[in-house]
Amino acid sequence: MVNISVFLVMCILLIILPGPDTAIATKNTLTVSRRGGLQTIIGSCCGLLIHTCAAVIGLSAIIVKSAYIFAVLKYVGAVYLCYLGIKTLWTLRTMRTQPPVVEDVESMDHKYSQQSCFKQGFLTNVTNPKVAVFFLTFLPQFVDGTSGTFFPFLIMGLIYTALTMLWFVFYVYLLDRISAFMKRPSTKAIVEGVTGAVLIGFGIKLALEKAH
Repeated sequence: MVNISVFLVMCILLIILPGPDTAIATKNTLTVSRRGGLQTIIGSCCGLLIHTCAAVIGLSAIIVKSAYIFAVLKYVGAVYLCYLGIKTLWTLRTMRTQPPVVEDVESMDHKYSQQSCFKQGFLTNVTNPKVAVFFLTFLPQFVDGTSGTFFPFLIMGLIYTALTMLWFVFYVYLLDRISAFMKRPSTKAIVEGVTGAVLIGFGIKLALEKAH
């Protein structure tokens, strides 16, 4: 690898930029719990590991070059993001029209939600072909080209995943610390509404994305 310091700085800047993973982690941290947010992060990072393996063995190149495969993944990811966005907005509407539920039912809902947080984070990341494009266009810039790419790609992918995990753990814990304010009904309604709209927006943007 070359310019490792530049690589680390670029990784940090790219990771902290808000995206679908941030939206999902925010929603699950505030609506489920800190545990739900951490499970979402683990799911997202598992998706990154799959993209890392794909880049290492060359599948990412196939995805980028094949318009059909790219389109399939793109629309699956777009539909899933829109589904999560609509589900979030529908939950907000239900919260406004229905009275509060009893504690036992809330506990059951939270248990079910926590079980799906990992899946949401994983599917949001792994079905996003833009991540494959990112790995194929970003990582090669830090390889000198005089040797094989297997180990450099693997190491850089693991570093990027580890930095992503560290940032989002900090992010989730920060949200949890200010949860008293963030979980106020008025604040929570705003967050739910914005998150739902953002997820739908990311889904539409992904659907319009073209392969390069």
